[in-house]
Amino acid sequence: MNIKVIALGKIKEKYMKSAIDEFLKRIRPYCSMQIVEVQEEPVYSDVLASHAREIEAKKIREKIGSNSFVVALDIDGVELSSEEFAKKIDALASSGLNSVVFVIGSSTGLDDGFKKSADFRLSMSKMTFTHQFARLMLLKQLYRAFKILNNETYHK
Repeated sequence: MNIKVIALGKIKEKYMKSAIDEFLKRIRPYCSMQIVEVQEEPVYSDVLASHAREIEAKKIREKIGSNSFVVALDIDGVELSSEEFAKKIDALASSGLNSVVFVIGSSTGLDDGFKKSADFRLSMSKMTFTHQFARLMLLKQLYRAFKILNNETYHK
């Protein structure tokens, strides 16, 4: 299975980079994993935030391969337990898709049109997190999903 995470913005904090690198190392035995960072658009006002999200959506679409299942991380998306998320990953792996692409928006979120066009909208929580922390949480849940699917100790 090929998994790509497209994330707006770079990780600047060393402790966050270290944690992300650790989970990437743990995930790679289970799948081909790639993180693609896309530069955020500058935002100077609420009016420009909407325009910035449109530009970011265009950049994101350019990074999504054909025959990919697109999962947008969205606070209003579907919340799944770890077990349900593992089942979703298993179903996607069995479906014959080339890849699964998770998309994490910038600090202003994802473009509404992009979210509507995604194949699935996933909510990590109703709480608000930085996009950097969302990346770490996603990787941790992917790792947990693979451990669940392989009946390996880690979960719970």
